[in-house]
Amino acid sequence: MTTTEINLLADQAVLAGHAGRDQDAVRLWRQVLGAEPNHVPALTALGQRAFRAGDLPAAHAAFKLLVEINSNDLQQWINLALICQGLKDEAGEERAIKGALTVDAMDLVGLILRANLLERQGKTHQAATAYGAAATVSPPMDRLAPDLRPAVLHAMAHRDLYQKNFGTFMDQYLAPHYQSFSSEKLDRFRDSIDILVGRKHRYESLSMMYHYPRLLPVEFFERVEFPWLDRIEAATSVIRDEFLQILRADSHESDGFGASGGASESGFTPYITYPNDVPLNQWAELNNSPSWSAFHLYKMGEIVAENAAKCPQTMALLGCAPTPTQPGRTPAAMFSLLKPKTRIPPHTGVSNVRLVTHVPLIIPEGCGFRVGNTTRQWAPGKAWVFDDTIEHEAWNDSDQLRVVLIFDIWHPQLSVAEREMIAAMSAGLNAFQGQIGGFDL
Repeated sequence: MTTTEINLLADQAVLAGHAGRDQDAVRLWRQVLGAEPNHVPALTALGQRAFRAGDLPAAHAAFKLLVEINSNDLQQWINLALICQGLKDEAGEERAIKGALTVDAMDLVGLILRANLLERQGKTHQAATAYGAAATVSPPMDRLAPDLRPAVLHAMAHRDLYQKNFGTFMDQYLAPHYQSFSSEKLDRFRDSIDILVGRKHRYESLSMMYHYPRLLPVEFFERVEFPWLDRIEAATSVIRDEFLQILRADSHESDGFGASGGASESGFTPYITYPNDVPLNQWAELNNSPSWSAFHLYKMGEIVAENAAKCPQTMALLGCAPTPTQPGRTPAAMFSLLKPKTRIPPHTGVSNVRLVTHVPLIIPEGCGFRVGNTTRQWAPGKAWVFDDTIEHEAWNDSDQLRVVLIFDIWHPQLSVAEREMIAAMSAGLNAFQGQIGGFDL
C-alpha cells in the first residue's frame, strides 16, 4: 500500500470517528496499522479507544509502542503511566513517569503522578518532597485547569500536613536540648528550625539598587546596639508635640484624629509619587495618594528647610544618629502618616548600607509592622532599627491616624573608611549620570 493510500485510509478513519461510526473507524485504523505498524495517529486513536473501553492491555501495547517510536512525546508517557496505574503495574508506571519527567522535569501532571505513586507505596518522605515540587510549579488556582485543581489541593494539603508533623516531631525531639541551654539566647536556632519545617519563610536582603556584600541581614536589630536612641526615645513627647503643632497650624484641630487624619495636609506629600506611564505593580492603590503621606525633614540628602524650621527640637535630636551621607540620596528623615484602613504592601528598600529607624509617635490599636518573619506592634517611645532590604509591610486597620518618625542610619558593620568610600561612590554615580539623586526612604 502506497503512502497516498495509507493517508486516504487515515482521513476516512478520522471522518468516521467524527461521524460517530466507531466500528468503521476501528476497522480503517487497523487497516492503516496493517500497512504501517508504526503509524502514530492510528496507534493513538486505537490506544485511546481501548483505554475508554477498559481494555487496558490493548491500550498499554499501543502507548508502549508510541513512546518507543518517539520518546520525547510527553503526553504519550503520561498516557502510558495512567494505563500502568490502572493495570497496577507500579514498575511500569514508575518508568513511564520517569520518561515524562525526563522530557519536562517541571511538568505538573508528571509531578503529581510521581507523588501519588510514592504515596501509594507508603514512601512518606519522598511523597512529601514530590507533592511539594508539584505545589511549587503549579500556577495559582484561578489559572489552573479545573480538572487539575483537586490534585493540586491534595498536593498542598499533603505537603502542609507533612511539614506540620515534621515540626511537631522536631519540637519534641529538641525539647530536652532546649532545656539544657535554657539560659542561652537561641532565637537564631529556633528561627532556623521554623524555616526548616516550613513554619517561616527564608528572607534575604534584596537591595533594589545598591547592595553591599557581607553585611549581616537582620530583620530587627537589638536595641542595645544603638545607645544614642536613648535620648531620642526620652524625647518622644517633644517630637510628637512638634508634629502636632504642624498639623494644628493648618487644621485648627485637636490631636483626637478621626478618619480624615484631622489635617489639610499642607506641607505633606504622598509617599509614593510615580508618574502614570511606568509600571506601578503593588503601588497602584497608593500612588499619589494621601493615604500614606510624608512630611519630609531630609529628602534626597538635602534638608527641607521650610519643614525643618517647624520642628527644631526634632532636628536637633536627629543629630544624635549616625546619619548616612550619600550625595543626592541620604540622609532621609520624615514624619510618616498612615491613614485609617490603609495597608502598605510587601516591598524591599534600595540599599543595605543604611538601616531604617522608627520612632512611634501616634499609634492607635490595630496597627502592625512585619519585617521578614517577625511582626511587631509599634509602641510610643519604643524605637526600633531594621533592615528595609528585607521584605516588609505595614498596616493601619484602625479608624485613626498612625504617625511614625522615620530616618536612616549607617549600617553599624560599615567602617569609617567604607562609609567614606560609599559617599564617594554616590558622588561618582551622580557625575556619571549627570544628575543628583536616585533613592529615598
